Amino acid sequence: DVQLQASGGGLVQPGGSLRLSCVVSGFPFDDYAIGWFRLAPGKEREGVSCLNRADGSAYYADSVKGHFTISEDNAKNTVYLQMNSLKPEDTAVYHCAVALGGEFCSSRYTPAHRFYKYWGQGTLVTVSS
Repeated sequence: DVQLQASGGGLVQPGGSLRLSCVVSGFPFDDYAIGWFRLAPGKEREGVSCLNRADGSAYYADSVKGHFTISEDNAKNTVYLQMNSLKPEDTAVYHCAVALGGEFCSSRYTPAHRFYKYWGQGTLVTVSS
C-alpha cells in the first residue's frame, strides 16, 4: 500500500521557519510527482509546491516563491518543504500527495489537487505572534 506520512508542523512566529517532511512508502515507480498542498479556513485548497521525481524539476506557487523550498532525500524516501519568512497567511493544514506521473508537477494542470491520487494526513502550521 502507498503511504505518505507528513510531519513537522507547529506554531511559529511571523518571520520564523519550519521544515515539513513527507515520507513516501510502498510506491514502486520512479515517474511520479509529489506535491505539497495547504488548506486554510475559508479558502480553497492551494498547491504550494511540487517535485517531478522523473526529472527533478520543481514548481512553486507565486504565493511562496522565494521563501519555500522543496527538496528530497532519496535514501530516506522523504520530501521536505523548507518554509522560511513565514507569514500569518501561511497558516493552514499542509498535506503531501502523490500523482501518477511527474508531468503533473506543472501549472498546466489545474486545479492541481484533482490530479493527485495518494494523500497523507495533514500537518498543521500556525503562524502567529
